[in-house]
Amino acid sequence: MAGMGRGGPDRDNLTQTISRPWPMLAGLAAALVVLAAFAASHGSYALSPGQFWQALWGDGPPRLGVVLWQIRLPRIAAAIVCGWGLGLAGLALQTLLHNPLASPFTLGFSHAAAFGAALAIVCLDAGDQLVTATRSAAPAEMFLQGPLTISLGAFLATIAASAIILALARQKAMSPGAVVLVGVALSSLFAAGTVLVQYLATDSEIAAVVFWSFGDVARSSWREIGLTLAPTALATAYLAANGWAMNALLAGEETAAGLGVNGPRLRFWGMTLAALIIALATAFNGVIGFLGLLAPHVSRMLVGGNHALLLPFSCLTGALLLLLADTMGRLLLVSGAMPVGVLTSFLGAPLFLYLLIKRQDD
Repeated sequence: MAGMGRGGPDRDNLTQTISRPWPMLAGLAAALVVLAAFAASHGSYALSPGQFWQALWGDGPPRLGVVLWQIRLPRIAAAIVCGWGLGLAGLALQTLLHNPLASPFTLGFSHAAAFGAALAIVCLDAGDQLVTATRSAAPAEMFLQGPLTISLGAFLATIAASAIILALARQKAMSPGAVVLVGVALSSLFAAGTVLVQYLATDSEIAAVVFWSFGDVARSSWREIGLTLAPTALATAYLAANGWAMNALLAGEETAAGLGVNGPRLRFWGMTLAALIIALATAFNGVIGFLGLLAPHVSRMLVGGNHALLLPFSCLTGALLLLLADTMGRLLLVSGAMPVGVLTSFLGAPLFLYLLIKRQDD
C-alpha cells in the first residue's frame, strides 16, 4: 500500500510536501461542518434554518431545544469524536505494526469489547436493565438511561486484549506481522467466548447482547463524549509530535534506530493510547467495524504516506465517514434505528477484501 514502507524520513521532503494538500484538508473540515449542520436540522423532526438557530441559542420553544441539545447534537458530537479517534487509532496501529491490515477490528479489540459486554449482560444482570431501558425510552435516548456495567465490561475486556498483545510484543520480541496474527487469534477466541456466553443466556439476555453489539453513536451522552475526547486529544497531540519518528519507523527498525528513534518505546506508547481510544469508543458506542481500517487508507489515497499529513486527514476522514454513515442511517429509516456499525461494515468489508487481494498480487 502506498505509504506503508516507502518514502524515506527525509526532513526536507517532509516540509516540502506539507503546503500543497492544505486546501484539501480545509475542504474536508468544511465538509464536516456542513454535514454536522445538515444532520442537526434533518431527521424525523425537521428544523427550518430559523428554528435551528433559535434552538441553538435557546430562544425557541422548549421542544426544539430538546431535539437539538439532548438528541441530535450529542449524537453528532459522538460521531465526530468517535470517528476521529478510530481513524487516528487505525493509522497508529497500521504504522506502528507496519501492516496495512491492522485495525481495531482485525487486532481483536472489537471482539474483546463484544465479549466483555456480553459477559456483563449475562453474568451481572445488566441485560434486564438494558432491555427495560430499551422498552421505555425513545431510540435516541435508550442508551442514555442504560447501565454503565456493560460499558465497563466492554472497556475492561478491550484493555485486557491490548495488554496481551503489548505484553507478547515486548517480552517475545515479536515482529509486527506476528502481532497482527496474535490479534487474529484473539479475535477468534473472544468471538467464541461471546457465542458461549450467548448459548448460556436467556432469550432476553441474548436480545440485549445482539442489540449492544450493533454500533450506535446515539448511546453517548455529553459525559461519555467528554471521557472519549480527553484521551483522543492526548493521542492526537502525541502522534502529531512524533510524526517524523513514525515516518522513520516505516523505513525499518534499523534505519529508525540510526536516526535516533526509539522504536519499541514509540510502539508501546502509541499502541497504548490507540487501545485506550478504541476501548472507550467501543465501550460507549458498541462495535463500529472497519472504520479504523477505512479512514487511513482513504487518506493515503488522497495524500500519500507522509504522517504530517496522514494524521489530520485520517482523523477528519474518520469523523466525516462516521457522521455520514450515521446521518444516512437516520434519514433512511427516519426513526434513527439503523445502527451505524452496519453501514461502516458495508463500506469496510469490501475494502478489506481488496487489500487482501492486493497484498497477494504484490
